[in-house]
Amino acid sequence: MKSNVMERTVADVLGEALAAADDGLFVVAPDAETIKRLVQVVDEASPSVRLLAEPTALKTVMDDFLLASRAADRVDAGVLEIRNYDEGANALVVTDDSVMAVVNADGHVAGLTTNDEAFIESANARFSEAWRNAEPYVLRTPPLSKVRETLEAELGARTAEDFDAVLSALDADDGGRSDLDEVTVSLLVAAKNEDLLYDISKWGEDVGIASKATFSRTKTRMEEQGVIETEKVPIDVGRPRLRLKLGDERLEDVDTEAFARVARAMLAA
Repeated sequence: MKSNVMERTVADVLGEALAAADDGLFVVAPDAETIKRLVQVVDEASPSVRLLAEPTALKTVMDDFLLASRAADRVDAGVLEIRNYDEGANALVVTDDSVMAVVNADGHVAGLTTNDEAFIESANARFSEAWRNAEPYVLRTPPLSKVRETLEAELGARTAEDFDAVLSALDADDGGRSDLDEVTVSLLVAAKNEDLLYDISKWGEDVGIASKATFSRTKTRMEEQGVIETEKVPIDVGRPRLRLKLGDERLEDVDTEAFARVARAMLAA
């Protein structure tokens, strides 16, 4: 990055910085919005990113399933590492040959870059030491690729495809953050495909999304709000299991965007 960058969004500035980096880079002390955009622009072709961020900002972002699972994918791919860091005041992108401050003002985002060799050397030394001393940030959300793979294996392609489609609709609507959590989305698509509560909750617990108890509590809330309903399915041994079904005709025979929009409105009521 040889000169200042002026773009409309944080994602654009970060994209420019990633494209210009020959090797790995540090992203230091970003706020939650910058972390969110970083997760969205980093892909498996990116140079390795070492993210040093304040724990509260990280938690704000990683509380969202879609963002956290994307980050977990990048961690698994070896292009993203995350550690806790609470000493910075300005969001910086530090490479071997530049230091860029990310500044948001007046509807534009600037990447203000210095090429002063002594300053760059000092910054790299400082943040390399900070990285060595920082505690790793533990992502508890499973990678999205694993979620998709196991969901298809356990409940079938149609449920997995609907899960992807609802997440994509929510992502497009909210720019990467959704007020429908991963358990709610899982139960919605399970009801759409009339899967058993036992099967979806066992899958969710096994893959690391949430416990069976969380699935059960969420099912009860959604049932009370009329979004889903259940019917008992007898089995050879033990208590009958519950088949999930959609509880409102407004959720039937609609496209994915309408399905997600109506479900969100019903759950918010």
